[in-house]
Amino acid sequence: MAHPVDVHVGKRIRHRRWLVGMTQQQLAEKVGIKFQQIQKYETGANRVSASRLWDIADALDVPVAFFFEGIEEAQHEESANGKAEAVPSDLMGDKEALDLIRSYYSIPENQRRRLFELARVLSDVA
Repeated sequence: MAHPVDVHVGKRIRHRRWLVGMTQQQLAEKVGIKFQQIQKYETGANRVSASRLWDIADALDVPVAFFFEGIEEAQHEESANGKAEAVPSDLMGDKEALDLIRSYYSIPENQRRRLFELARVLSDVA
């Protein structure tokens, strides 16, 4: 079974890759490895070495610390609930959710604010 830290780091790699609109193949080429290895990192099946994480951070234009952000909260939720909360971690791993976020931020700010208010009203009704 994969170590929870490896899974968290993998999810953060996938999250950032999707946010910048990069494929696994493109990331792999930038880092100099096969895309299958990126798949294994993203699922936590393979542990990312420090030097490889450095290369991935450089390719995704984030500091290495980005991959560990939120890990304390995830571990706290896991110990409090007996298991990790699905929404915070899985949401950012969901292609549709990330596409929605990317699309949302491509909307001009004044329209985006109105869309946000509409979503807030609709969620209050539901």
